[in-house]
Amino acid sequence: MSTTGLPFDDFRELLANLPGPDEEAVRAVRERDRFLTKPPGALGRLENIAEWLAAWTGRPPAVTRPLVAVFAGNHGVTKQGVSPFPSEVTAQMVANFAAGGAAINQICIANDLGLKVFDLALEMPTGDITEEAALDERACAATMAFGMESIAGGTDLLCIGEMGIGNTTIAAAIFHALYGGSAEDWTGPGTGAQGEGLQRKIAAVEKAVALHRSHLGDPLEVLRRLGGREIAAMAGAILAARMEKIPVIVDGYVATAAAAVLHAANETALDHCLIGHVSAEPGHIRAIEKLGKVPLLSLGMRLGEGTGAALAAGIVKAAAQCHTGMATFEQAGVSDKD
Repeated sequence: MSTTGLPFDDFRELLANLPGPDEEAVRAVRERDRFLTKPPGALGRLENIAEWLAAWTGRPPAVTRPLVAVFAGNHGVTKQGVSPFPSEVTAQMVANFAAGGAAINQICIANDLGLKVFDLALEMPTGDITEEAALDERACAATMAFGMESIAGGTDLLCIGEMGIGNTTIAAAIFHALYGGSAEDWTGPGTGAQGEGLQRKIAAVEKAVALHRSHLGDPLEVLRRLGGREIAAMAGAILAARMEKIPVIVDGYVATAAAAVLHAANETALDHCLIGHVSAEPGHIRAIEKLGKVPLLSLGMRLGEGTGAALAAGIVKAAAQCHTGMATFEQAGVSDKD
C-alpha cells in the first residue's frame, strides 16, 4: 500500500503492521482441553472459539466485559429512492436504542452485554455516492479514528453493529467495488425495497461504482467514496480492537462491508474476528465466503443493530465458560479413555 502524506497514511501503516495471535495461549488451551470431561472434539466449534479467544486476548478464555457498539449514520444516496423509509428513521431508532425499546436492547439484556450507541452527525448525511464521494479523505480518516475510540473504557469482546437508512445500498456498492460481479448480485431488499424501489437501488449501486471506478483499486478509497460514517467508524473499531488484542464479532451485511474493506487492505486483518450470523440479505453469504469465514448463526435475520453479533456473543461466552469451568477427568473422578 503506497503512502501519500494524506490522512489515510496512519491507517495504512497500522494495516501493514498488525499484531498476530498469541500462540502460547492457544497451546495452553489445547493442552487443558485434552483433560476435560468430554470426548476430544465433542464440543465442536465451541472448542475452536475457546482457542480463538485465547489467541486474541493472550489469556485463558474468558468474557467478562462484552460490549455491543452500534454506529449510526445517514446517507445522501437515500434521495435516489433506495429505501422505503425516510432518513429521519435513523435518528428515531437511535432514540429508541437510548430508551431501551429496540431488539438490540433485549438481546443485550438476555446475554448480559454492555451497549453503546454512537450518533455520527445524523443531521449531515454523507454525499450522494451516485453523484460524488461520500466523504473526503480527512473526514473519513477522522471518522475511523472516532470508531477506534469506541473501545475506550475497556472491553474483552467487541460486537459491532449499525443503524442507517440506505446503508444496505452503501454496503452493496462496497461489495460490488471490491468483488466485481453485477450490481444486482449484491443488492437486496434491505428494509423492504421491492419492485421499482429495488430497481432504483440496483441502479444507484451500478451508477455509483461506475462513477468512482478509476479510484477503487485502493480499499480505503472504496471506503471514503462509497461508504458512510457508520461504516468508516466500524472499520476503525475493528482495527483498534486488533491493535488492543480484543476479539470482535461482526454483525450482518453492512458491518461485514466495513470488515471487507480492511480485509482487502490486508488479508489477515480479520483474523481476530468472527462473523456472528449470515443475514437474509442475499449478498451476505457471498461476502462472507469472500472473507473465508463461516458464520456462527443462520436465523434468517436482517435487522442490523448488532443483533446477530449480540446473539453470537452468547455462544462465545458459553465456549469460554465450558473451557474454563469444566472439570478435568481427575478433578471429577471420571475415568479417562485408555
